[in-house]
Amino acid sequence: MERKIELFLEKWKTDILRKPLIIYGSKQIGKTFTVLNFGEKEYKNVIYINTDNNLELLKLMKKENSTSKIIEFLKNFYNEPIIENDTLIVFDNLTSKDIATKLKLFGSEKSKYHIIGITSKREKLSLFKSEELQFKGMNEIDFEEYLNIRGEKKLAEIIRKSYENKKTNPHHKLTLELFHEYLKTGGLPEVIYAKTDGKSDNELNAIKQKIIDIYKKEISENKTLIDISRGIEVLNSIPYQLKKENKKFQYGLLGKGKRKKEYENAINYLYNNQLVYRSYKIKEVSSPLSSNKDTDSFKLFMPDNGLLYTMLNLNDNRFKKDELLKEALYENYCAKTLAEQDISLYYYQSEGKAEVNFVIQNRQGQIIPIELITKSNSKAKSLSVFMKKHITLEGYRITENNFQTKKNIRYIPIYASYCITDSK
Repeated sequence: MERKIELFLEKWKTDILRKPLIIYGSKQIGKTFTVLNFGEKEYKNVIYINTDNNLELLKLMKKENSTSKIIEFLKNFYNEPIIENDTLIVFDNLTSKDIATKLKLFGSEKSKYHIIGITSKREKLSLFKSEELQFKGMNEIDFEEYLNIRGEKKLAEIIRKSYENKKTNPHHKLTLELFHEYLKTGGLPEVIYAKTDGKSDNELNAIKQKIIDIYKKEISENKTLIDISRGIEVLNSIPYQLKKENKKFQYGLLGKGKRKKEYENAINYLYNNQLVYRSYKIKEVSSPLSSNKDTDSFKLFMPDNGLLYTMLNLNDNRFKKDELLKEALYENYCAKTLAEQDISLYYYQSEGKAEVNFVIQNRQGQIIPIELITKSNSKAKSLSVFMKKHITLEGYRITENNFQTKKNIRYIPIYASYCITDSK
């Protein structure tokens, strides 16, 4: 299963200034499998170290400050040779600051040892931050990767060219069908493997439910007991929040009398560990957008559409007939796709309740509004009003239709949302 991150790993391996690499991302997205597969292809041997409850390793890392002695310990402990420039050393489930600190030793010298750490705890990155380490985020399988897995690499190339050249996609109908298949399956490798193996929808739902339970177990590692139950409440509520016409997160859906103060820590934990994505409403449209966010008004999105599909108890018939549910999945897909490109999410709502689903700002400081159009809101004019009022030079409409451009508005098929980046 080819992943985009493999190209990055190949460049990292040959970089003369290579430093120990920390790969981070949610559980179940294929981090460990991808790294080990890369190691098997590119190195003579691989040493895999699970740091979870590895007391001997932790004891060594706390006391040892010599890279040569650390390497000697690993050779003896795992009874494996460590060949300079031809062994990949993998530290999985990395959460310990003590271990991360000693990995920095290998980055402070021109090391001949190739080291990758893997963690699903994004909130730990602040503890690991150092010039002696390199960091790379990894996400679930996106639609472009999914097409490659399905043997549709040429179709993926056509989508890219259509976006870049502002031309229609000659295979639009087929692409939309494959996208709907991806939307229902999601981007988690285990589910995609099961799908390609011909497993039934019921079997796929069982796998997705197992992964949802794994995410809930991740929440249970929150240090504050009360925030564990609150985090699970929030996660469970997201499908109901998103299928409302107004998708703003409402504490009232968690129960009568629930308040922001009670759930703030739980929501921050979910967001910091990439278990949800968050989009803030902006009070004014000016640069930087971050200074105009309304912290009391936000939406929460799931990190995987397949999980959301299952949590909404959808099947083919409901998906095809219920436009509001489809709109919820579409908006979730756009949110996660933008967020996974490190684009900060904001939305805009005028006093008349007209809404622009996403307002983003690229590295050049340009503000770009993005409006999602579905059959249930096909006559929406929020984007045009927004652009006229705030004098933005370019805007996007995400639709089920083919690529086209009208004046300064680009119409992007929903399946091509991943082509939108934070740079021109």
